[in-house]
Amino acid sequence: MIHANQSLGQLATSIPGATGVFHQYKLDFCCGGSRTLAEVAAERGLDATEIITKLSELQQQITTRDWRFAKPAELVHHILERFHAKHREQLPELIRLARRVETVHGDHTECPTGLAEHLSHMQQELESHMMKEEQILFPMLCNGFYPAGPIHVMQHEHLQHGDALGDMLKLAHQLQLPDGACNTWTALYLGLNELKEDLMEHILLENEILFVEPVSQKGSCCGSCQ
Repeated sequence: MIHANQSLGQLATSIPGATGVFHQYKLDFCCGGSRTLAEVAAERGLDATEIITKLSELQQQITTRDWRFAKPAELVHHILERFHAKHREQLPELIRLARRVETVHGDHTECPTGLAEHLSHMQQELESHMMKEEQILFPMLCNGFYPAGPIHVMQHEHLQHGDALGDMLKLAHQLQLPDGACNTWTALYLGLNELKEDLMEHILLENEILFVEPVSQKGSCCGSCQ
């Protein structure tokens, strides 16, 4: 349960994505991380309840629905809202945090040097991938067509995304924080772990469910031969 008497540092390092909310309100969760949300909000004339609401939305539990029994259009909608939109929020904030850590702690032996650049490359590749799904493949799947070529291309790119996650973890020292890591560094690794888990679940849903043609449709006539 989130409450206003929690410190900014505690919230930033326990809720993935909280740093993005704090940046919207220009709240210092790093050097000023020991101060409570209530204290800072009162000082700045901000609505702490509004901020708590946004943080609570980040904590909402993801549905455990069994997507094997959903219609393609339902699963596509879920993927767009739960993963495509989320990745577009996650990566810019993670890149910003990584750049900050590399700038401030560049002389630390465990600094994730090169991580920001790698995340920028991941963002470009993932955006290109998602656009192809949204503009080409997803509309076909929603209409009952399962084109082998485009599906194979997306599956191959999924393998590349998996490799990119592996490289990300190497650069981030397997997300093992050094002793005395600041709030920004902690929030970065928290967010990277969330990105890893989200992207893996995203790929799993597509490879194992969305891209698999229902048995009832295999071998059926498309209508063009009539």
